[in-house]
Amino acid sequence: MSEEEVKPNAKGSPTQDAQLAAESIAKGEEEAPTVDMDADYENAQKLSVSDVDRTGTGAKAVEAATANKQKVSEQKETATQAQPTSNPNDYLDMAKDVGHSQD
Repeated sequence: MSEEEVKPNAKGSPTQDAQLAAESIAKGEEEAPTVDMDADYENAQKLSVSDVDRTGTGAKAVEAATANKQKVSEQKETATQAQPTSNPNDYLDMAKDVGHSQD
């Protein structure tokens, strides 16, 4: 089912141009267009990937476009171990060590 005939519906046409075209086809003044679904699908697949993306140039362009413009510092891991105590001040001291204190 690669080719299908377009069946016009003059009453359901969204624009005046479409309505006039549908009426002309219904009267036999114009030939109804046919749609080749397989060919359309194949052409769409060709257009879905650009020529640049089929080569190594595309990958290089993406790398250049997404590369950091500023120097990014490396993160340092902080090892914090909370000892099981019931003293709330211990928690405050730990928060200060991590750097989330507003003191």
